[in-house]
Amino acid sequence: MEKTNVKPLGENVLVETQEVKTKTATGLYLPESNEKETPKEGRVMAIGESKEIKVKYGQLVIFRQYSGTDIKVNGKKYILVKNEDILAVVE
Repeated sequence: MEKTNVKPLGENVLVETQEVKTKTATGLYLPESNEKETPKEGRVMAIGESKEIKVKYGQLVIFRQYSGTDIKVNGKKYILVKNEDILAVVE
């Protein structure tokens, strides 16, 4: 996991998105509509300077489906998400 040169401002968090699973452990394929209805997950790559942010670099988080702004840095896809749109930390 390499750090990026993007520094979010305020209560924003830079998240590297993870691929949505289209196949279950038992081998069943999930319909495309499944990825549109579920929250997204990704790894925290940078955080803003706000004291309200509770996540840390490297944590796997789940965030709202239609939140954030998609960006591309050095060929990698990231999303800038507001702190309030992060729903959970995966441990």
